[in-house]
Amino acid sequence: MKIFLDTAKVEEIRRASSWGVVDGVTTNPSLLARAGRADVETAIREIASLVQGPISVEVISNTAEGMVEEARRFASWKLNTAVKIPMTEEGLKAVRMLAAEGIKTNVTLVFSVPQALLAAKAGASFVSPFVGRLDDVGQEGMELVRDLARIFTHYGFSTEIIAASIRHPMHVVEAARAGAHIATVPFSVLTRMLQHPLTDVGIQRFLEDWERLQAQVPSAAGAAKV
Repeated sequence: MKIFLDTAKVEEIRRASSWGVVDGVTTNPSLLARAGRADVETAIREIASLVQGPISVEVISNTAEGMVEEARRFASWKLNTAVKIPMTEEGLKAVRMLAAEGIKTNVTLVFSVPQALLAAKAGASFVSPFVGRLDDVGQEGMELVRDLARIFTHYGFSTEIIAASIRHPMHVVEAARAGAHIATVPFSVLTRMLQHPLTDVGIQRFLEDWERLQAQVPSAAGAAKV
């Protein structure tokens, strides 16, 4: 399963990319606003200099024509972008037009199997079920990912499933078990994936044992000379 970083903060992307585990990045208007990046093109160019995989950039238009116009502008940057399109009637129209032009799309704000099926049939490159937000309203978000993985495999859809709205490391584990192609995770979740208390205890024990050994070496060498 691929891991995308869900952020627009370049410092987070730079740090995570240095670990060799980031396969792409997803952004949205909220993330860009939190990062203080009003100039979207400059932000995406900076991100593209750090990651090789797709970078999702979201449209803000409500009409298919407006979405397509924005998407073409993103494509003109000649970067590895995927255009985030909302799951609406106008969004589906835009996805179909963009697929015909060879422009990658990521249909976002997906909360049901029917929505994801329509997105895949329209030609979406990616579909993003929001598992955390479904959990928030009492539904099992990961069940949607499991259903989509089975259905997409059965019918041979090329659309990749991005498990989105990831809240904690176990969401990433569950997404992998469910068959998601990708999990897009906030930087805070990615750093927590590194951590385990037994790892910390093990490192501390190794260091203490090594220090005790080094403390014994001078006395052992002196005894040998005598």
